[in-house]
Amino acid sequence: MPLYDAACAVRENAYAPYSRFKVGAALRAASGKVYTGCNVENVAYPEGTCAEAGAIASMVAAGETVITEMLVVADSPSPVPPCGGCRQKIAEFARGDVQVTLVALNGARQVMRVDELLPGAFGAGHMDGV
Repeated sequence: MPLYDAACAVRENAYAPYSRFKVGAALRAASGKVYTGCNVENVAYPEGTCAEAGAIASMVAAGETVITEMLVVADSPSPVPPCGGCRQKIAEFARGDVQVTLVALNGARQVMRVDELLPGAFGAGHMDGV
């Protein structure tokens, strides 16, 4: 299944009664399987969950830990990048050269690598010797 189609479909399930800003994310794991997530808001900001985090949690719950490609879609004038926390989550499960595609429903698209999303990422190597 194309990541764009999967992200758009799951975006419709977003729970966004406060912002009305629905986001969908889809990722492809090393197995080739596609995992999706949508944002889930909570009246007690900032206790909601981002779409990217939901897709990653779904992948991990299924027993996979490697992202090979990711796409995020939102209804915005320009592509919406992941928040800082999600950038770190993506970097935990994807190599720096993995492609992340950001898409607005109007067709605007931006393609980045994980290492462009989060330059200087904190990683497991920083904990060597701890």
